[in-house]
Amino acid sequence: MQKLLIYWVCGASLLVSGCSSIKEAGNAIPDALNRLPLIHRPDIQQGNVVSQESIDRLRPGMSKNQVRYILGTPMLVDAFHQDRWDYYYSMQKGREEPVQERVALFFSDDRLIRIEGDYRPRPFSETEQTNTAEEEAIITVPDYTGDRKGLFTRTLEAVGIESDE
Repeated sequence: MQKLLIYWVCGASLLVSGCSSIKEAGNAIPDALNRLPLIHRPDIQQGNVVSQESIDRLRPGMSKNQVRYILGTPMLVDAFHQDRWDYYYSMQKGREEPVQERVALFFSDDRLIRIEGDYRPRPFSETEQTNTAEEEAIITVPDYTGDRKGLFTRTLEAVGIESDE
């Protein structure tokens, strides 16, 4: 009877340890597949793209509509905090670590009062200098002076058929 009990205990311990090793092996297989060099991993982009230039365009006292025009619709508007908008951006290129950026905008009486997060607005004097440099670049395009024949007329002439004009 003791031998039978010993066999049962040994068999039960092998079964219990076997289940845990099967689970560990099951987790190791997807990790090994992710590390293979020939498998393509696409770039994953999520959220609103927020840049330093767009943050520099924001000014205290702007309305919610003006902010929405500059930055787009916020990623998160909390139902309990209507005066806080959160913009979140995440970009993961292939096997690289994801880059995450967050900006929170706070409003009072539908006017922008504060910006928190990864981007800070630059002082107004720096922003004004960069904006005036962009505005000074004026490009003039000369008027079109070539013959005013349409596509159909030019096609007929290329084939060798003269138009009646």
